[in-house]
Amino acid sequence: MEEIGAPVGRRVMLGMIGLGAAGVAFGAKLQGGLDSALSAVSSKDPTGVTGLLPGGGGFRFYSVASSIPHRSETDYRLKVSGLVDKAATYRLSDLRAMPQTRMVRDVQCVTGWRVDNTPFEGVKLSHLLDLAGVRDEATAVRFTCFDGAYSESLTLKQARRDDVIVALKIQGQPVTNAHGGPVRLYVAPMYFYKSAKWLSGIEVTKGVEPGYWEHYGYDVDAWVGRSNGRSDDST
Repeated sequence: MEEIGAPVGRRVMLGMIGLGAAGVAFGAKLQGGLDSALSAVSSKDPTGVTGLLPGGGGFRFYSVASSIPHRSETDYRLKVSGLVDKAATYRLSDLRAMPQTRMVRDVQCVTGWRVDNTPFEGVKLSHLLDLAGVRDEATAVRFTCFDGAYSESLTLKQARRDDVIVALKIQGQPVTNAHGGPVRLYVAPMYFYKSAKWLSGIEVTKGVEPGYWEHYGYDVDAWVGRSNGRSDDST
């Protein structure tokens, strides 16, 4: 491995507060239980207020969908398509069989929270692009997700960086559904909204297509400390 908008009910709010306290107190040890509880709460909370919930290990849970989507070991697929010579569809077992890269970086959310020294493991996005054979007219990569709502894009140059991976593990464990698993994008040098959860499609395109949050005013180039009104790495 290479190292490199509806009113929120009182019951829902009390559940959120309880889960938040548990997450702060016990962190990653409760991740499995929190993932299950988050799924239950978010399915009853289409307001998006579940974005306030702390997840395990210092993370916060965000979803633009009304619930956490699920894909199992058997039904997960990742499709690589667009301006490529060899379109392909990969199973989890295919991705695990590829060369794996491990990175330990700080996760920085544009809203201000941060998780220091977080290990991610997975396949370099550049490796998947090389397997597909990117055509000369391509300049960007678009990412789609099986929540049916989220999307993101990078320039081809950004996508080929060594610190951009298709992540299969986080903090030494398989990426859970609440964390965007079983497979998510991880763009280490950019704010975390660029690291699309529930990744299902990688499409090579002629130009950058603004993603979900860019339509609400977030920067397309989301370099930590140099975008979204910030001039340094402070939070």
